[in-house]
Order: sequence, then structure tokens, then C-alpha cells
Amino acid sequence: MTKHEFVICIVNHGYEASLGMRKLYEIIEDVDADKHGKLRVIDEFGEDYPYAATFFYRVSLPASVIERVYHAHA
Repeated sequence: MTKHEFVICIVNHGYEASLGMRKLYEIIEDVDADKHGKLRVIDEFGEDYPYAATFFYRVSLPASVIERVYHAHA
């Protein structure tokens, strides 16, 4: 099973259309982005993009919540 990790957006300056404040986003492991202080985030457009890691706060969710979030329909 793939590990799903999530962050909450705490800064969206310059990316207001792509990121909503206080919203939960899934991140994708990206070693290269990490080296540059970025996180690869699945944004509001459903695309993954490397954003500054300082825009987000990592959250630890129980497995049951992750399953429900991951399988939720828009």
C-alpha cells in the first residue's frame, strides 16, 4: 500500500488559484524537490507541483481518516 501524506496550506501568496488557505493537500514524495526546500503537492487543479515547503504544515492523520480522505469524492 502506498503511504499517503498530507499537509495543510498556511501560506498561498502568489498561488491563490492553486492553493486554498487552511485546506488539506496530499503530497507526493520527491527527493529533488526536498533538496530545494519544496514539497510536491497535488493542488486545486489536480496537478502535482513543487511549492515552497514553508507554505505548508505537515499533519499526521490516523489511518482510518487517511482512507476516508483519500477515497472522498469532490
